[in-house]
Amino acid sequence: MMETIAELADVTKTFGTNGGRACAVKNVSLQITRGELILLLGPSGSGKTTILTLLAGLLEPTSGHCMLFEEDIAKYPPEKLREVRANRIGFIFQNFLLIDALSVRDNIALALQFAGRSRKNALDQAQKLLHSLNILSLSDKLPNKLSQGEKQRVAIARAIANNADLIIADEPTASLESKQGSEIIQLLHRFAKEQKKCVVVASHDLRLVEFADRVIRIEDGMIVEKRVRRDNDV
Repeated sequence: MMETIAELADVTKTFGTNGGRACAVKNVSLQITRGELILLLGPSGSGKTTILTLLAGLLEPTSGHCMLFEEDIAKYPPEKLREVRANRIGFIFQNFLLIDALSVRDNIALALQFAGRSRKNALDQAQKLLHSLNILSLSDKLPNKLSQGEKQRVAIARAIANNADLIIADEPTASLESKQGSEIIQLLHRFAKEQKKCVVVASHDLRLVEFADRVIRIEDGMIVEKRVRRDNDV
C-alpha cells in the first residue's frame, strides 16, 4: 500500500458570519497517496480550490480533520507548517505567478532559497531542473519573453525544485492551448509515476480525465462521484 500524503476526514469549511455563512466544502473525505495524479473535476465555484487550500494547510477546516504527512495539521505550530510547505509541497497556478523582474533560473532558485538553500546551490539545482525539462535555453529569459506553455513548464520546475512530495495544481491548463495543456498534464502524470510523488489537480477541463488515476467530481462543495482509472482505460 502506498504512503498516505494527505487526507481530509469529514471536512466542512464555511465562510462568513452567523448572519451570512456560506458553505464552500461540505463533509468531504479524501485520501491522497504517493504515485498518483488525482483530478478534482467540477465547475467554477464548486469548492475545488478550497479543497486544495485545505490539503496544503492554507485554510483551517470549520469541522473535521486535515492530515498532512500523517499528522493533524491543527497540531502543527505555524513555523513547522511554513517549513513543510516550503520543503514538501509545490504549488502550480493558472496564472503562473512568476516574478517578471527575475530570469527563469532566478524564479526557480528563489523558491529553493526560501527553503534554506544557499544561492549557489539554488542556482545549480535550477539549471539541472531546466535541463531535465528540456527548457535550459530559457534560463536567462524573463517571463514576459516566454510563451504560455513555457511559463507553465517553468512554474512546474519551481514547484518540484525541492523534491516536493505533494504537488498542488489549480487549473494548470486553463491558460493553455489544447496541445500545450496535454503536454503539461502528461508531464505532471509522469512526475507522479516516476518520482513516486502525488499530484492533485483542480480543473473543469474534461480533457484531463484520461490522464488521471482518480477523478473526484465536485459539485456544490461535495464529492458526487469517484472514479478510479482501470489499466485498460484510455
